[in-house]
Amino acid sequence: MTVYLVGAGPGDPGLLTVRGAEVLARADVVIYDRLSVASLLDLAPAHATRLSVGKTPRGPSTPQEEINRLLVEHGRASEVVVRLKGGDVFVFARGGEEAAALAEAGVDYEVVPGISSAIAVPAYAGIPVTHRGLSTSFTVVTGHEDPWAATETDWDAVARVGGTIVVLMGVATRADIASRLIEGGLAPDTPAAAVQWGTRPNQRIVRTTLGELGGADVDSPSTIVIGAVASLDLSWFERRPLFGRRIVVTRSREQASELRQRLEGLGAEVVEVPVVAIEPEPGIDFAAGLAHAEWVVFSSPNAVRTLTAQLRDARALGSTQVAAIGPGTASALSVFGVAADLVPSRNVAEGLVDAFPVGHGRVYLPQAADARPVLAEGLRTKGWDVDAVTAYRTVAVALDDRQRARAAESDAITFTSSSTVTNFVVAAGLPSVPALVISIGPITSATARDLGLEVSAEADPHTLDGLVDAVVRSFPRAPGT
Repeated sequence: MTVYLVGAGPGDPGLLTVRGAEVLARADVVIYDRLSVASLLDLAPAHATRLSVGKTPRGPSTPQEEINRLLVEHGRASEVVVRLKGGDVFVFARGGEEAAALAEAGVDYEVVPGISSAIAVPAYAGIPVTHRGLSTSFTVVTGHEDPWAATETDWDAVARVGGTIVVLMGVATRADIASRLIEGGLAPDTPAAAVQWGTRPNQRIVRTTLGELGGADVDSPSTIVIGAVASLDLSWFERRPLFGRRIVVTRSREQASELRQRLEGLGAEVVEVPVVAIEPEPGIDFAAGLAHAEWVVFSSPNAVRTLTAQLRDARALGSTQVAAIGPGTASALSVFGVAADLVPSRNVAEGLVDAFPVGHGRVYLPQAADARPVLAEGLRTKGWDVDAVTAYRTVAVALDDRQRARAAESDAITFTSSSTVTNFVVAAGLPSVPALVISIGPITSATARDLGLEVSAEADPHTLDGLVDAVVRSFPRAPGT
């Protein structure tokens, strides 16, 4: 039984350390704070208990004593407990108090350091905390009030030491901090910058001076940088093509991560609204279906994942040739160690029929319950005996009011199949559809139009890569980005 005190970093989920991800994947209980990114919780097993102990400035907060009690209680009762904290565990995060409480109670613990916002947030704002000719050192201080914790800080010494000053949790006391630093000898025109929600898609930078810092439009949570380096603007994070855009992903929860990661990598804030779930059809014996087939044809990655799970390894396919409807399905096969013998240039059923050879013998075609008959009928016209079987069903998932509201407030929505379109419209209604509708292909687009939606862009090719490109094309780039 171990409690892991894990630094989650300042916000970008990609900044979680490898060790942090490893222990999250084994967690029985996750106790997380306000600054932890929600998507990080998805790294924990589905069965893990998730407990929020967030602290809100001037708002509802969980007392530290209660957090300590929960850590000890769950540390004694569970095998793996993860305490997920924003930034680094021991940088103004009260991680030392939590470790001391666990030590006193005799509960084993391990510290997993995280990337501190004192370094990462300025970097994401294009502000190096050290820079040749401007700063050879940096000082990290807290401006927290309760009462003002920084009263014990020797601000005159901080002002004299020079270099860069990084203030964490100092929004409420920024005017006092500025006054103390000016009294300590810093010039009022010393550059300053406040970075709110640093490393996240809604990052916002306010550039000002030390003398004007107290009256600047700054909100929590912000990291404040004071010094000559705050005048630098080596921006890169905000130059990404989808920065500041909110995009809805409607794929099933099991499939959403790949698309989400690609969009987030381009700067988007992704809202996951899974409107479908994949349920394998009971009673399907994939090995038996392959027994006398010359070809097995996969019409979706879902069919691949559903049926290969039944096989020990790729040798079960024997000499059976394999066709995939498109690159996405071929990629799913490659994970299983199978290279598709046939992938058509057009990633639709009609394209696969056109590319398929004329012949005779048996084709095994596992597909969705609501699959179009085009593929099976087309292969039969080419002389094949087609055994079309239902391998899985796409079932609708209900949405709650928060998901509908988040979708309606977004800039664009992506649809990767006709079922995602239909189920979203049924579950959320047309008023919840964002202004831009982006489809993965012509069949999905046709369904959207039949339901009264205007399709803004369509993927070409009809793959996830094509879909991501279509999203990017839908938003004009600002000059200079």
